[in-house]
Amino acid sequence: MKTHTLLLITTLLAASLLTPAWAQFPTMGGSSQTKALPGTAGDQSPKGSAKLTGSVMDSAQAKAVEFASIALYNKTTGKAIDGTVADEKGKFALAKLVAGDYRVLVSFVGFRNKTIENVTLANGQTLDLGTIQLSSSVKTLAEVTVTGQAALIEEKVDRLVYNADKDITAKGGDATDILRKVPLLTVDLDGNVSLRGSSNIRVLINNKPSTIVASSVADALKQIPADQIKTVEVITSPSAKYDAEGSGGIINIITKKNSLQGLNLNVDSGVGNRGSMLSLNGSYRKGKAGFTLGGFGRAMYNTITKTNLDQTSQVNNVSTLTRQTGDGTSQGLFGQYNLGFDYDLAKNQSLTAGIRYGVRNMISQQDLVTQLFTNGTLGSTSNRNVDSKNLSGTVDANVDYLHTFKPQQEWSISTLYSRNDLTNNFDADLLNGSGELTGRQQNLNKNVNQEFTLQTDYQTPIKKNQLIEFGAKGIIRQVNSDYRYLLAGPTGNFTTENNGTLGELLYHQNIAAGYTSYTYTTKQRYTFKGGLRYEHTFIDASTKEGGTLGIGNYGVLVPSINASKTIKGTTVKLGYNRRIQRPGLQQLNPNFNAANPQNITVGNPTLRPELTNNFELGLSKTIKKTFINATFFGRVTNNAITQVRQPSDTLAGAIITSYQNIGRQYTYGTNTFANVAVTSKINVGVFLNIFYSSLSGQTLGSDGASTEFTNTGFNVGGGTFASAQFKNGWGAQAFGFMQGSQVQLQGRQGGFGFYTIGVKKDFSNKKGSVGIAAENFLSNRFNIHTVLNSPQFNQVNDVYLYNRGIRLTFTYKIGKMTMDAPRKKAKSVNNDDVKSDGSGQAPAGGSPTGGGTPRQ
Repeated sequence: MKTHTLLLITTLLAASLLTPAWAQFPTMGGSSQTKALPGTAGDQSPKGSAKLTGSVMDSAQAKAVEFASIALYNKTTGKAIDGTVADEKGKFALAKLVAGDYRVLVSFVGFRNKTIENVTLANGQTLDLGTIQLSSSVKTLAEVTVTGQAALIEEKVDRLVYNADKDITAKGGDATDILRKVPLLTVDLDGNVSLRGSSNIRVLINNKPSTIVASSVADALKQIPADQIKTVEVITSPSAKYDAEGSGGIINIITKKNSLQGLNLNVDSGVGNRGSMLSLNGSYRKGKAGFTLGGFGRAMYNTITKTNLDQTSQVNNVSTLTRQTGDGTSQGLFGQYNLGFDYDLAKNQSLTAGIRYGVRNMISQQDLVTQLFTNGTLGSTSNRNVDSKNLSGTVDANVDYLHTFKPQQEWSISTLYSRNDLTNNFDADLLNGSGELTGRQQNLNKNVNQEFTLQTDYQTPIKKNQLIEFGAKGIIRQVNSDYRYLLAGPTGNFTTENNGTLGELLYHQNIAAGYTSYTYTTKQRYTFKGGLRYEHTFIDASTKEGGTLGIGNYGVLVPSINASKTIKGTTVKLGYNRRIQRPGLQQLNPNFNAANPQNITVGNPTLRPELTNNFELGLSKTIKKTFINATFFGRVTNNAITQVRQPSDTLAGAIITSYQNIGRQYTYGTNTFANVAVTSKINVGVFLNIFYSSLSGQTLGSDGASTEFTNTGFNVGGGTFASAQFKNGWGAQAFGFMQGSQVQLQGRQGGFGFYTIGVKKDFSNKKGSVGIAAENFLSNRFNIHTVLNSPQFNQVNDVYLYNRGIRLTFTYKIGKMTMDAPRKKAKSVNNDDVKSDGSGQAPAGGSPTGGGTPRQ
């Protein structure tokens, strides 16, 4: 097979970043609605003896434009009849051409298209077009208004890509504000993310894991400025290239990058009644080397929460009613700072290194008033003033190498070291009904989560319509949790006497994995992507007081298959994969958190992983100006890790929440959404999520007795969004979302709503903008009403959130850049293996380098 044909086929496999003039030809990795490539078995066009050659150069830098796209059009009909891409030296050739009159279109991302008119070929002739110079399109790019639905949503064989570049309401916000608007995702008011009703997902940042995400997904999202996010990828059916973890799927947040030459500095700021932010991000690139340096800080304040709790428990034939009210406030400081470096060792080899530091400082205060009724009689009234601290510092460091032999044939080595130091403490003053101080409590919990990962991947095309990938990965992970529960009187020192406790968890988890993946596109333009992955997990866990926990090692074989086909304009996708979900740090941590003694949480270090089989059928179609997508899915989880609540045997009226492998969970449902381009300036969208959940299994109580639980029900959520661009740089955007109550093993968790509207004005020089955004401004507070029950207890909990907000934003760009043809950078390690708990907690774990993910 000729070199130019192989380059064409393999380059089109990554066509998500390129949009050549002959983009109507099908790509290997996705569906197509058009004709087969010239030269393939499906091409019936006549062949001649003429030949066309030439080379493509960058007019500004006098160097070759690698892999530029060349399209040949019939002068009479205007139809594209052949096409190719230039090689590494910018040279191209089209052979076996029929004599006639043609025009040639040359294009590449970042450059203006070049058209050569009046190209006449005779039989047997070889015509050399010479050097074709392309000029940078950087000025044009600044003025382009992208229309159509592809600018908002892209659909690939195993994922959905949401482009977040132009979200003006998120200015001054964080990643949580963006993820709320991504179809298929649900983000609650605390920032906890779920995909199709499952919180067992893994969040990556630029294909990289982070222990800050591992410790708390919700808090990590608050550290990412919204206006630095380029796209959000929702990977619903991960291939074998991805680690086997994340039973619900994977979310990959891609931040803005570029291949510009020169010096650039972006300043973003915002101030509001509930939060403020300041972001400075700079980049410098000269020749083969590039540097980035950035910092982001965000303050959160005026966050008020009120709670009402009524719960009844039955222990030893004694009925206890707890009535509790709470008034709380919280404030926090979040920061993220990064230094990056990349260097082109050669035109086909690159080295990337980076270090990132994240900091979180959350302080909460809550005053609780508790009344206890025993068998209907008021027994006691107490007040409790609690100060909680949630602090963390995270360091991520990576070094990655990539060698590209030719388009889609590449080998990479990736390394990552990550460490998170987490402190989760509280201090409580205990007062009687008269307000006198009767005692004090203190919980000190220091956690260290660190890991080292080494990964290598290789991929190569086979013939013109196949791609094979394989690789290996190792993760060495260690978690330490040192916890103390201390007591004291009104005065004096804290001690462990009178039911105080102290302990330590040491958890070693090492993972060895290997995979292979194969992609095949048929002549009828069916695309199949299948793979097999094996992971073996080695565990050594112990507690200071209990010794070795005796958790055995385990292995898992993970198959996956994805298929797509476009039939009469409708794209059909089928997917199946098996996933494993390992327990997270907060689910393992045996620390006895009694900040609220009526609602205590404690981890379970003996948890086993859960296994999930996922099935999905997706349909999508563009009808005139409307893009419609509907996905039907099913999920069966064995050994499901679930929150389990039980009355305490020792603390009157208290409910203890822990985690157990309860048994089996079924989820079936559909996600539908539609985008309408009303005009070239106005877009409107609507989405709806409906799924049915069934949870069943056995739990063990503190007395060793088992209890059967079953709960079923529907979960419904949906929303709408709209955006508009006006003259003179004005724009507006609105978004609204409502999530109904969610089925849990022991009841239903309350639903919530969120809405926002914003207006932005760009400066005339396009270097900056000012804006204003308001959220939840029609009501003073929102009530989350949760009802939980079992044969031993009933609980009704109302949480009132006062989240009405308004913020002003300002952004400005300093510096002048010139466009350089983008090069592929070294891939980075991705770990996505641990389960998140209900509060956004989860430690780090393994994952992909690619799998269809575009890299900048």
